[in-house]
Amino acid sequence: MSVTRLLLIACLFSLAACASGPPRNVDDACKIFKEKDDWYEYANDSYEKWGVPVHVQLAIMWQESRFRAEAKAPRDYLLGVIPFGRKSDAYGYAQVKDATWDWYIDRSGNWGADRDDFEDATDFIGWYGTYSHKTLGISKWDAYNQYLAYHEGHGGWKRKTYNRKPWLIKVAKKVKRKAATYSAQLKRCKDDLDDGGWFW
Repeated sequence: MSVTRLLLIACLFSLAACASGPPRNVDDACKIFKEKDDWYEYANDSYEKWGVPVHVQLAIMWQESRFRAEAKAPRDYLLGVIPFGRKSDAYGYAQVKDATWDWYIDRSGNWGADRDDFEDATDFIGWYGTYSHKTLGISKWDAYNQYLAYHEGHGGWKRKTYNRKPWLIKVAKKVKRKAATYSAQLKRCKDDLDDGGWFW
């Protein structure tokens, strides 16, 4: 096989890895959507369908996986040193557990949805946020409480289990700040996003 052919194959693998990996800048919503040019369409479709705004979707996904398609829960360790499985079966962009994902598919009818598919992950976050709104009265725009309900489950949020977890309160505040940052950024590039502009 020629050197030129080997280089071409290496370039193709490199491009494929870049396309499937997380965005290079996960802290700038405009840059995320510029790099991943179909993600805005998916996130906006979820917003139009469920009403959970794009910046809230992004903030939750940022916290859960930093936009890594195959993200898994942290490893658990026996006696603090021996790898002993993982803390949960959460997986994908939105870090959804098996049972919760099955519940979503059953209730939403999104058969064939995958946790490592960005389009399905945004639809899940929108669906879950809508359920939190209907059952708990949490505003779909309230990133702080949406995240607490997302993390603790609806029963946990009702029982205020998060009050026994100071670290989780800090994380929820971080999600709230990230959502506000994303919201401000999206206002700068929304016209380009909606019109296609420099994205397509």
